[in-house]
Amino acid sequence: MAEDDPDDRIIVEHAFLEVGGKWDLRFVDDGEELMHYLRRTGNYAYSLLSPLPEFILLDLNMPKKDGRQALAEIKADPDLREIPVVIWTTSKELRDKVQCEETGAVFYITKPAGYADLIDVLQELVRRFCSG
Repeated sequence: MAEDDPDDRIIVEHAFLEVGGKWDLRFVDDGEELMHYLRRTGNYAYSLLSPLPEFILLDLNMPKKDGRQALAEIKADPDLREIPVVIWTTSKELRDKVQCEETGAVFYITKPAGYADLIDVLQELVRRFCSG
């Protein structure tokens, strides 16, 4: 999950625990760190410590490199383009949704307002994208 808000990360982490299963969640603070993680560069050079994800939850509005830029880089990279990217944002702007879908995002999800809705969304994502 690429998310700069620590509160959002904590809530999602707790919700994944409630969904059940053994999840190996990884969090990065921005799109720049996400690309280092995915390309296994910098602090993530050791591949056993940075396995490729089954899917990515990607916030749009982050410092350094935003989600739009990171999505475009992921989908342009032959080694990464097959990883499903789910946009996870507060933006309800139609132009953001269209741009992300055209760039290759598999889902565009406006962050759920309530915890029960969050659980429902995560259950659906796990069902669709997780093998374990």
